[in-house]
Amino acid sequence: MKVDLRKRCMMMSKQFPTFHCDMTIEEIGVEGNRYIASEWRALYESMYVQLTDAFLEIEDAAYGLFLDQLMPIVFERMEEAGFEVSETLEADDFVIGKNLIFRNSLEKWGPEDNRSRVFWNVVRNKQGQSIGTLLTDIPHSHLKFDIPSAPVVYTIRESVKEQIVQGIRQLKE
Repeated sequence: MKVDLRKRCMMMSKQFPTFHCDMTIEEIGVEGNRYIASEWRALYESMYVQLTDAFLEIEDAAYGLFLDQLMPIVFERMEEAGFEVSETLEADDFVIGKNLIFRNSLEKWGPEDNRSRVFWNVVRNKQGQSIGTLLTDIPHSHLKFDIPSAPVVYTIRESVKEQIVQGIRQLKE
């Protein structure tokens, strides 16, 4: 009984993101960052021992376990507001956090103890028109389990892969 009550209290304390159908890509990014900033540290601390142990066995995949807890609500709430953020998966796709697809990511920046992997999700409105792309930047260590700072969502207006990659490079370099 205590566990159920504790879970309910934890759910009530979460600062769930709120999206509405007429938001711009920039407004979506601001709301995504508000949610991440309010939730990531407590989640990180609550999962730290589990994820440190997991890192010893599965290395970087431990970060996927973290993102599986942090990010789905962002994508679910966006979908509830009428946005499309997923794409057709390919047979060998590896997906974390509900909609973060590894083939739609780059990891080229930072030292081994503070690497940056940036995932991208093209966002479409109810009419199926692209309004831009969310770039989710995940700082992480390859040496031990550590997320040195909050994940950050950036936005760009581009929606074609080559332009998205160029936008990420401009952001990170």
